[in-house]
Amino acid sequence: MSVPSLVELARDVAAAWAPRVAEHDRVAVFPAADMAHSRTSGLPGLLVPTRLGGMGGGFEDYVAVAMTLARASGANALLFNMHASVTKALAMVPDEGAAALGAPPSFAETRDETLHRAAGGAMYGVAISERAAGSRLSALETTYTRDGSGYRIRGRKSTCSGAGHLDAYLVAAPDSTSTDDQPPRVSYFLVPGAAIGAIDQGWDPLGMRATASNGFELDTWVGGGRPRRCRGCGAPPRRGHAGVARRVLCRRLRRRRPGTARRCRGARTCHVAARRLLRRPASGRQPWDLPLGETAAGEGGAQVEAARLTLEEAARHVDRNRGHPETAAGHCAELLVGDTAFDVAASLTEACGLGAVMRGSELERLLRDARCGAVMPPSSDIAAKILGASGLGLHVGLGAHSR
Repeated sequence: MSVPSLVELARDVAAAWAPRVAEHDRVAVFPAADMAHSRTSGLPGLLVPTRLGGMGGGFEDYVAVAMTLARASGANALLFNMHASVTKALAMVPDEGAAALGAPPSFAETRDETLHRAAGGAMYGVAISERAAGSRLSALETTYTRDGSGYRIRGRKSTCSGAGHLDAYLVAAPDSTSTDDQPPRVSYFLVPGAAIGAIDQGWDPLGMRATASNGFELDTWVGGGRPRRCRGCGAPPRRGHAGVARRVLCRRLRRRRPGTARRCRGARTCHVAARRLLRRPASGRQPWDLPLGETAAGEGGAQVEAARLTLEEAARHVDRNRGHPETAAGHCAELLVGDTAFDVAASLTEACGLGAVMRGSELERLLRDARCGAVMPPSSDIAAKILGASGLGLHVGLGAHSR
């Protein structure tokens, strides 16, 4: 599909979300009806190759769709972003690259099946964060152990957008046999939704409230074969699919994923909302008579436009240079757009006055979402650190050994 057609499709999906956004934010509940509509729209297959029934889109296509969706709901767009991170990462793994890193012969079949399911409406999530580690791979305590023809994964993830509501989760875990004198070897495993353990139900954050980013326990077996009994508890294990090494997937998730769009969506939607607010009469006065209103809208619009252009160019750069190990443009967009989202939201909130911070105001929700967007991994400070180290010619340490 062409970009205009994709944007039109995304607008239809966003229009269906719009009536429920405020309520989902108020009670911090997973947007089940919204995601059900998304599943049938075809958008889950946006980044899936056409040979597997998807749309065959690239990062530029994703950015256009994500910004459109986020004008209705930043939280819903974040859920879509997590799914897109998985599908694009898998779609970019070549057969020979996976084989060179020790992936089993069944990998290609499993990858294609997973992507084909996404084209049919399946949705996936990413489970990295842990309470003591955040998203630092070197500090993860969830581990995997070789067990027969597969792997046993044990631990706890502190947050995972859509926990308990998705078809599968890409779980990060280091090798349990790693030693103190050797950096941990981190791999990713695609764990079926039915295989995750007890799910926390305490999600009540400042922003991004409708993502249901609860934590959950993991004690499951994944692999190409199926042992008769779990060696730990003796129970029949649930079956999943073996993941591939971090070098294949994590590099793309951390450095190339289109997740930078979630920052831009905050800035863009803040500006759109502010324009609507500034057009409304305030106590009989014309909207352009509001203190700082005209200036704030103008400055915010310029910042948003600069962030949008940066993001779109970063997406084009990634599409053109898919085999390049570093994508500085992506980190530039991550940093610029993340900071812009909150700066613009804060400036427009001040310009609009107390009414803008009343609970239930659209701008108040955008302010909270933008604040939380900048700390979503990889956060703005991490993006700045990577850019700074690269600019100074220093080694960029991501906190884990590539396997």
